[in-house]
Amino acid sequence: MLNVTDLHVSYGQSEALHGISFAAEKNEAVAIMGRNGMGKTTLFKSLMGILPSKAGKIVVGENDVTGDESFKRVAKGIAYVPQGRMIFPTLTVEENIKTGLENAKVKTVPEDIYALFPVLWEMRGRKGGNLSGGQQQQLAIARALVTNPKVLLLDEPTEGIQPSIIKDIAKALNEIRKLREITVVVSEQVLSFAMDVADRLFVIEGGRLVHESARAQTDEAHIKQFLSV
Repeated sequence: MLNVTDLHVSYGQSEALHGISFAAEKNEAVAIMGRNGMGKTTLFKSLMGILPSKAGKIVVGENDVTGDESFKRVAKGIAYVPQGRMIFPTLTVEENIKTGLENAKVKTVPEDIYALFPVLWEMRGRKGGNLSGGQQQQLAIARALVTNPKVLLLDEPTEGIQPSIIKDIAKALNEIRKLREITVVVSEQVLSFAMDVADRLFVIEGGRLVHESARAQTDEAHIKQFLSV
């Protein structure tokens, strides 16, 4: 469902990603683990078309999206929950979710979105800026899901969120995969969360993928070495 081949991304003269290749199947969840500054956000921004790639190929389903602008990638099935959530603080919860329906024929929020995140139904009239970090994260995921994506990218979804809410988000992501059979790619530093949601784990270091393992074969102590400063 997502196929990334030999992706190179630069900031000016400085190359940040040095030939990243990985694939994720339909209904598979993949975690990209790594410390800050190792290339996780750069990778996600390039998958979404926010950063242009210098070389390489990104394919979603049957569609090569490498040269596409972000809005075209959304139309072809990629949704993105950025680091820091980026919700609209002055819009209500409902209005925030509806911003994901810009290009949809039906402008009402699907009921299954509120079923996944009951707290958003209770707070649908409240301004996004008045929600807790965990509630804002759920809102950002809901907004991404209304585009009906094939691939959902989540950049550091647990950042700044309390442990009990992290569990809720993991549960919701697993539920989303069951209901919609979508591919989830998550960048993460919290290993327990990655182990809760991902079928396979990769580690990125210095703009290269340096480790891959299936969840069942993952040596947590080994991955923690990559994540410790």
